[in-house]
Amino acid sequence: MNDGHSLTDTVDETPDGSLDRPRDRRAKSAMRFARDILLIFLAALLISFLIKTFLIRSFYIPSESMEQTLVLNDRIIVNELTPDLVPISRGDVIVFQDPGNWLQPQPVVEKNPLAAAIDSALGFVGLSATDSNDHLIKRVIGLPGDHVICCDEFGRLTVNGTALEEPYTQLKDGFTDASPETFDIVVPEDSLWVMGDNRYQSADSAYHHANEPGHEYVPYDDVVGRAFVVSWPLSRWAWLDNYPLVFSDVEDASN
Repeated sequence: MNDGHSLTDTVDETPDGSLDRPRDRRAKSAMRFARDILLIFLAALLISFLIKTFLIRSFYIPSESMEQTLVLNDRIIVNELTPDLVPISRGDVIVFQDPGNWLQPQPVVEKNPLAAAIDSALGFVGLSATDSNDHLIKRVIGLPGDHVICCDEFGRLTVNGTALEEPYTQLKDGFTDASPETFDIVVPEDSLWVMGDNRYQSADSAYHHANEPGHEYVPYDDVVGRAFVVSWPLSRWAWLDNYPLVFSDVEDASN
């Protein structure tokens, strides 16, 4: 028997006496779903920002100075707990801010507003490496107090009197010395001596020691973190080795 209401018009009475229609219920469900999605998105954004700020961050390689360990446009993940919570070791590959005129001025690349906004948003959460050109990446050879010399009679670096056999380096054809520059230095307090793996194509500590004395060391305060994995392209995915065996016989500077 028809009681005056079709199935689609069926209503329920809520505890406060108001009527709850199906279309109202659907609207409320849609609003709750949209609210949940927004909260999840905001939480993910916050977590990504915190991870980028305190834990890990993405960079790309803008030069050839670390070949063949890292090649042009490799994307790397950097552990930002180094050096504040995790100490730097010899052999670590680190990303650092320009310690003083190491970088050439970069031309400003114009982007359309949409691309710039997307890049900024991705950079905010650590998924884009918009400031890679403002940073450098090298391998740590000397820690504070270390006595670093190039080269011994076999063309090797020595650290605190121990000669290094460095399998990660790329040398220029016809050359055997571990660096194109000769030096005999002691690393100052709170500083690092860093070198590129592509020794003859790297404006590193050795290069700046020869050409701009006084600007060759990287202060600890300029270190962003330690690179630990090549994340892109997938064909290049690899953990970055700090070669502890190379430095295993090097005594601490205090000894």
